[in-house]
Amino acid sequence: MAMTTDVHVRDLRYFLAVAEELHFTRAAERLYVSQPALSKQIRALERQLGVELLRRDPRGVLLTEAGEALLPHARQVLAAWAAADAAMATARAAGRGTLVVGMSTSPGRGGLLPAIRSRFTAAHPQAVVRLRQMGWQDPTAGLADGDTEVAFVWLPLPDEERYGWTVVAEEPRLVALPDSHPLAARTEVDFADLADEPFLALPTSAGPLRDFWLALDERAGRPPRVGAEIAGTEETYEALVAGLGICLVAAGNAPLITLGGVVTRPVRGIGPSRYALAWRKEDGGRPLVRGYAEACRWVAEAGAGAV
Repeated sequence: MAMTTDVHVRDLRYFLAVAEELHFTRAAERLYVSQPALSKQIRALERQLGVELLRRDPRGVLLTEAGEALLPHARQVLAAWAAADAAMATARAAGRGTLVVGMSTSPGRGGLLPAIRSRFTAAHPQAVVRLRQMGWQDPTAGLADGDTEVAFVWLPLPDEERYGWTVVAEEPRLVALPDSHPLAARTEVDFADLADEPFLALPTSAGPLRDFWLALDERAGRPPRVGAEIAGTEETYEALVAGLGICLVAAGNAPLITLGGVVTRPVRGIGPSRYALAWRKEDGGRPLVRGYAEACRWVAEAGAGAV
């Protein structure tokens, strides 16, 4: 007779336990079910298959010929199901994975971060996003040494061939200076008038980014005067107020340092800054990295990142 009915994996598991233990009570204990419930389930399976699988005997339980025939197939089905279950667990874990997002300055910029998060979470509801604040010593915000998987960074990056990125915001570079500075009286400043001023510089480990914020390309080969090194927003503000130097700042970061005693002015003669979400090229195909980058691109294009 052809078997047209669907047998539950659970029923095969019950059958296998009795076939291996050859004892209903021991099998029931192994399965954490009551012995009457187990007996009832086995009888239902036998009815469904139209054969007797197990015969009770004064010495215990014996497998019938049909039971012997079913046994290797039951083992196969259960092994395949266990493999499928493990594969699903792996897929669930991947979907629910954690994405570590690095940044050196908080990307306020008109609610950029919450907008990206809500877009990303809609596509990857199980994923966990962890934000990690990194020091200015590392211009890759943790990407270079693997501490982060995607990161909000300023371009240019050191070893930039290692990374992919999507530009989130292109912003003018302003000059930040103490409000007592003679140039603070102007509404706009020529870079040529700033070239001889002492500048606040990022740590030397920031490499090309330190050069960018010192506007090396616009200095026609003349080295900058470095008044002090800065490695964070608070240090920058303190150095500005103390008159140790002036510095260039992206328009979106101006609110972080224009507290009491510091002002920013537009600068003629220098290019804009580019703020980007970056990742290591080898990780570009990973679902969460790609998903976060796509959310970022969508938000940037929709204009939610506008200052």
